[in-house]
Amino acid sequence: MTLKKNKLFMSMFLVPALALAACNGEGEAPEVDDEDLPDAGDEAEEDDVDDGDEEADDGSALQMGTGSTGGTYYALGQEMANVINDHTEQQVNAVATDASVENIARVSDQDLELGMTVHIPAVDALDGEGDFQGEVMDNFGFMGYIYPETNQIVVLADDDIESVEDLEGERVNIGPPGSASHAASELVLDAHGVEDYESYEEGFGDGASMLQDGNVDATFGLLGLPDTGIEELAAQQDVELLTIEDEYLDEIEANSEYERITIEADNYDFMEEDVEGIAAYAVLIGSLDDVDEETAYEIVEGLYENADDVSHAQSEHMTMEDIMLGSEDLPLHPGAEQYFEENDLLD
Repeated sequence: MTLKKNKLFMSMFLVPALALAACNGEGEAPEVDDEDLPDAGDEAEEDDVDDGDEEADDGSALQMGTGSTGGTYYALGQEMANVINDHTEQQVNAVATDASVENIARVSDQDLELGMTVHIPAVDALDGEGDFQGEVMDNFGFMGYIYPETNQIVVLADDDIESVEDLEGERVNIGPPGSASHAASELVLDAHGVEDYESYEEGFGDGASMLQDGNVDATFGLLGLPDTGIEELAAQQDVELLTIEDEYLDEIEANSEYERITIEADNYDFMEEDVEGIAAYAVLIGSLDDVDEETAYEIVEGLYENADDVSHAQSEHMTMEDIMLGSEDLPLHPGAEQYFEENDLLD
């Protein structure tokens, strides 16, 4: 998959703590209370959230923000941390958070050293846009690509819903407020002119349960491909994925950094033909203040040269060929940049 970089345009949920802290001035990270941060990832699928305060016995471990315990970020992040711990002298704890926006805010606020995030809110943070509403956060650097996050729209196969337009007047789960899933769902619905629908704002895990129980008619998620939650749902119900037609994909690409992606039929057993969707990049970021160049270099080297040790399905995307995906418009962490340069990975 190749994603083009278009002008950023996202409409996401306001983060009150960030807006109130805007008086701190450009480039200064505000004090952010955990309870004021929104659910910030499609990846965040459950309600259980760790406070991110895990420490090694000697206090030297770096904390890596992932997602909620039911989501892709948390499961994948745990394995990524294990690989770093096994192949470097640095210890990393993967901790549960509300994913992208929280991770960016807490890395910038020096509360976490590392974080997983969709690349779009990371660009938002640099510009003080989207969830960051006028408060620039730039105390982080790009350290590597993780996997493509793909917007997937699931409906029951025996319902009379054959297109996104058919969701007019229906019950639709669009993802938690402030999450990348929520923003992508609204982007797709708006492009199709779907305005009159009953909105539910749950993580994908809850949304899948609601679809299975007949409490919603469709559920959206910005997810890994394939997604185990969809596979589990498909084992209980006959489901389908809705496609996005070319004319709507053109509009979405023109007004956001999301890019079209083909969800090939061999991704799921229930699919009979390819469908089209939109995708973004999941990336790893590190604090510029709290992760020095030598440590960042060691982490990138240890993780990406041993990515085969990660058993999670999404780790197949963590290759040297793709390691720079999602880096455009983001600052590189100096330690990561040194590794990229030495291995001829920079353009």
